[in-house]
Amino acid sequence: MSLQILTFKGGVHPKYNKELTSGLPIEVMPAPEEVAIPLLQHTGAPCEPLVAVGDEVKLGQKIGEAKGFVSVPVHSSVSGKVRVIEPRLHPSGSFVNTVVIENDKLDTPDENIKSRGSLDDLTSDDIKNIIKEAGIVGMGGAAFPTHVKLSPPTDKRVDTVIINGAECEPYLTCDHRLMVEYPSEIVYGLKAILKALNVDRGVIAIEVNKPDAIEAVEKAAAGVKGVEVVRLAAKYPQGGEKQLIKTVTGREVPSGGLPADVGAVVNNVGTAYAIARAIKEGMPLVERVVTITGRAVKNPKNLSVRIGTMLRDILDYCGGFNGDPGKLITGGPMMGVTQYTLEIPVIKGTSGVLVLPEDMTRPEKVRACTKCAKCVEVCPMNLMPLFISMYALNDDFADADKYHALDCIECGCCSYICPCKRPLVESIRQAKNEILSNRRKQA
Repeated sequence: MSLQILTFKGGVHPKYNKELTSGLPIEVMPAPEEVAIPLLQHTGAPCEPLVAVGDEVKLGQKIGEAKGFVSVPVHSSVSGKVRVIEPRLHPSGSFVNTVVIENDKLDTPDENIKSRGSLDDLTSDDIKNIIKEAGIVGMGGAAFPTHVKLSPPTDKRVDTVIINGAECEPYLTCDHRLMVEYPSEIVYGLKAILKALNVDRGVIAIEVNKPDAIEAVEKAAAGVKGVEVVRLAAKYPQGGEKQLIKTVTGREVPSGGLPADVGAVVNNVGTAYAIARAIKEGMPLVERVVTITGRAVKNPKNLSVRIGTMLRDILDYCGGFNGDPGKLITGGPMMGVTQYTLEIPVIKGTSGVLVLPEDMTRPEKVRACTKCAKCVEVCPMNLMPLFISMYALNDDFADADKYHALDCIECGCCSYICPCKRPLVESIRQAKNEILSNRRKQA
């Protein structure tokens, strides 16, 4: 246990608005009449369907097979009948092949759902295979396949595993509630990760604005060899992977590098919880906790939701809208994705559904950059966002690349702090896409 409060250079202090849901226990939402499960819910290659229209499926049954190393399978979140397999709108804005299943309301479990035995009896490879077959990904939003993260190159010596309990994004409280209500499972998941990597040091990092979570996790971790809880300053983006590594270890991930380059692996608390369930119960990743929040939601909640549940069903369960909604976001307000319809499903990386009222979403007038350098001051990656954005807006992506555009984590600090309301993140994101596209063409 460390009483020192750790932080990093840069960042901002937005209004967190977590009080809407931070005190609300996780509530289990009944499974809907129908789920729509995309065959791509992770970074990497999409899955190939293992079922056909008309097939009967069971809860937890594998319905999509991974076709590459950087990929994971997907499973049915209900038992019932496959109604259709077709491209459907995905939270990313693209259309993804999706398995639509009519729920028979029986939740008949697949025969493979059973305990995988004692953690002491499992090997490193056993644990990584359980994680892969359970379809577990990073639950903080990026949805990178966890078994890949736990398989660093042999020349990379990992010595520290960090469990990210910062949850610095405003409004979101799903991780907070997991730490308060399931601290033992999170510690168990960390122990599994440590064994998978053959590492002795595990750190659970939590922001100080979650004292009840700190207390619960410290109690669960007491006496567990090699596991410690550290306190982080409440600052955004404290939970950014590279910021977290710098804060906890003092090591800086090099430009273009990975956490394993500095001996670290970072996983979200939701990922640790999912790993614990996969080993203890044999339950694949078929549900997750989602924060439903914002002033335009009638009854904000922290919900345990089946993967594939449509946003319209979730909002109906929360009593619908409170007045006229102005903006719908999956995730949080800083790094979330704006949606134009409720006809999209919850996927493995959906941490929140945020609905803001119209009076909070009126566009502000954009003015010319005054070179005030506030964006430089708050950038947690020590970049110069004003210049990267300027080059991007002028289609000068070569110069944007020289200013290390690809190191941008798209946290939104620059756009948040900019007094001229410049579209900094949007233009930098465009630059990143163009730079990567040009590199692929050259390769």
